[in-house]
Amino acid sequence: MKALLLLCIALLALSDATVAPPTGITRHYKFDIQMANVTRLCHTKSIVTVNGQFPGPKIVAREGDRVVVKVVNHVERNVTLHWHGVRQLRSGWADGPAYVTQCPIQTGHSYVYNFTIVGQRGTFFWHAHISWLRATLYGPIVVLPQLGVPYPFAKPYKEVPVILGEWWKADTEAVISQALQTGGGPNVSDAYTINGLPGPFYNCSAKDTFKLKVEPGKTYLLRLINAALNDEVFFGIANHTHRQTTDVLLRAKPDYPNAMFFMSAGPYVTGTGTFDNSTVAGVLEYRNPKSSSRPSFNSELPLYKPTLPSLNDTSFFANFTGKLRSLATARFPASVPQAIDRRVFFTVGLGSSPCPENQTCQGPNGTKFAATVNNVSFALPTTALLQAHFVGQSRGVYTPDFPLTPLMPFNYTGTPPNNTLVGNGTKLMVLPFNTSVELVMQDTSILGAESHPLHLHGFNFFVVGQGFGNYDPAKDPAKFNLVDPVERNTVGVPAGGWVAIRFLADNPGVWFMHCHLEVHASWGLKMAWLVLDGSLLTKSCHPAVGSSQMLDFKGFGFGSSMGGFSPSPFRVCSRAFLLIGFFFFFGS
Repeated sequence: MKALLLLCIALLALSDATVAPPTGITRHYKFDIQMANVTRLCHTKSIVTVNGQFPGPKIVAREGDRVVVKVVNHVERNVTLHWHGVRQLRSGWADGPAYVTQCPIQTGHSYVYNFTIVGQRGTFFWHAHISWLRATLYGPIVVLPQLGVPYPFAKPYKEVPVILGEWWKADTEAVISQALQTGGGPNVSDAYTINGLPGPFYNCSAKDTFKLKVEPGKTYLLRLINAALNDEVFFGIANHTHRQTTDVLLRAKPDYPNAMFFMSAGPYVTGTGTFDNSTVAGVLEYRNPKSSSRPSFNSELPLYKPTLPSLNDTSFFANFTGKLRSLATARFPASVPQAIDRRVFFTVGLGSSPCPENQTCQGPNGTKFAATVNNVSFALPTTALLQAHFVGQSRGVYTPDFPLTPLMPFNYTGTPPNNTLVGNGTKLMVLPFNTSVELVMQDTSILGAESHPLHLHGFNFFVVGQGFGNYDPAKDPAKFNLVDPVERNTVGVPAGGWVAIRFLADNPGVWFMHCHLEVHASWGLKMAWLVLDGSLLTKSCHPAVGSSQMLDFKGFGFGSSMGGFSPSPFRVCSRAFLLIGFFFFFGS
């Protein structure tokens, strides 16, 4: 495979379908949310950090370990953290999106995130999940196999996190606040970064360059993460090849090459709005084994650059992602749901909302930009959805009637309709426990076709099909890969196309699904799934629950319809759940 990758917002993750009890140890971390001065591009600014580090500290665990992170908020902003890609089996209170699974951690308060990593290994990342704070609040999560369990490839010589991000001279909270007020597109970042460093292609940044120093003939596992707020990016290393599994195996040249090599990343852009059209670079250096017994690197050697795809190369994106496969072995099965209980069709894309009276707006034709799923622009409540669901007080917080299909079908990738105004609300789609779901997500041409990386909390899913144009339910399913499709937690809906995924709703709770381009999420391109408890009561209990009281809630005030099926009694664990659930002063 050529040394070119398209990094969507989240990584692939190896996953077993089998859910095993915790088998590891408990790992404790202390995250102090605090301000720190950081200088980039000859400009110093105060940013929100964890423990004063940018990027933040690395979390390391083994499959089966329990991870306990105490987060203390010392800054004058509300904060939550999300553990991107971690399934949070029976630990929905720890998922992190603000006003979805928790209320934010207020200034001077703390919250303990407590979860066990089950059936997963690979590379994930943690990040803030409120407003645009994840511009600087992010870091890697490395989940190793259980002791004695090998990688599904030869053990690499060394493992290196490579986190792609953005640097903003402006305060990102001010950027999105202004954009939402004016209704126009937000300003863009000033640079891309590799492990927090912009590199030599930007003014005043030659000294702030990430350097990966390698030895000839060795294999390095690059744990690639895209933490950028608003960009998908292409990534490559000059004159080197990669093998991709969950991460990227970089095979160093067998002999000392008498050269150095840029590793570069630049944007993949499909929309019509403004974007950061720049390139970040790090340097791959080789140790000269003949120079001395001590590692030696020569900064005067020739330096080669990779050739990245064109910034709007959608065909490269589609061809690359279309070739990804699961291992589909006995140890790492691809347990694709074969029989489907519920088929769902989502349109995803942009739209507009009316400009308030006596205000001038900078969106399309004097309106405000909006974004939707099935023409519903999601409005975050002021009470966490999981809390409202759990205590049976959903009325006035959300409604369980998110549409299974678009309410007004049209030619989704053809000439867009004249009316671009969207609906809005806080609607959830309700699924019985263990429902097998097939979801097709269709991009639309309203205000321009655009790629959307959609992230699903609480589940892994299989990408069984993708294509361009309008999805055809009569013909396209025949081409689905139900044998060894790639397993992910985030997938790009192609610009002017569609993608089909399948997952099993075996994790009770409220689970967010949203575009991971923060500007689109801020405009409303998000929704939530409510997965009900099953008949086996212990499946829905929080791991901390001992002898808990059981409560019956019939319908939770859902009225006559629950997202396409009649309400029925179900049971949830209460006492210890409530103790955690109401410790909220401390909700993506």
